[in-house]
Amino acid sequence: MAGKPAAPVIAFDLYGTLLSTQSIAARLAELVGSQEKAAQIATTWRKYQLEYSWRLTCMGHYDTFFNITRNSLVHALSEAHVDLREDVVNRLMGEYDHLSTFSDVEPALRNLSTRPDIKVVIFSNGTQEMVSNSVFRSKDLSPHATVFKDLITVDEIQKYKPAPEVYHHLSQKVGKNMEDIWLISGNPFDIIGATKVGIKAAWLDRSNSGWEDCAVPTLRPRIIKNSLDDIIKFIIGEHTT
Repeated sequence: MAGKPAAPVIAFDLYGTLLSTQSIAARLAELVGSQEKAAQIATTWRKYQLEYSWRLTCMGHYDTFFNITRNSLVHALSEAHVDLREDVVNRLMGEYDHLSTFSDVEPALRNLSTRPDIKVVIFSNGTQEMVSNSVFRSKDLSPHATVFKDLITVDEIQKYKPAPEVYHHLSQKVGKNMEDIWLISGNPFDIIGATKVGIKAAWLDRSNSGWEDCAVPTLRPRIIKNSLDDIIKFIIGEHTT
């Protein structure tokens, strides 16, 4: 008689999955005096943050995610014809240390805290310092920091998601085969990258927009849920006697 499946590792993407950058958009609005302009800058900032990481990986050139994030902010501000002093830009970057969680995060992590057999880690493009600060200084996330057994970043690999090497790095760090890892992310490119190498991927579709990514049409998330807590309940359900 076959036994129950081995307990998996759950790897959480951090920014946009557990932590919301909405507070940064609110701070931008205070600085530029317009919600609409702030939203535009925030959207462009995120676009260039990802684009820069992909460009550098394709070029075989590495820069830290902190620098990428700062440089993409400067680009977004320039494109919007907004001039902020360097110290103000630095304060905006500091907002990453104090981000709030999405409303569905707390019940999901509380649920996971009852399953010590399931190893939970953070898996992020962010630098070790960025990720550590974000986890331990966020007023919402820090009370649940003990749930995470490791904070894994791409620093050692010096490539960014969705490069296959970063997912192999995750597998090596947690000591599990790909099929024994669940990646939870709100980013389709992350889902595609993980699925390509055999990791089970759960896409967090908070906007309820449905899966639309066609970069590789045959690669899709294993599950799609609108709530992080629903994803955790599904995974726990697969590993309950």
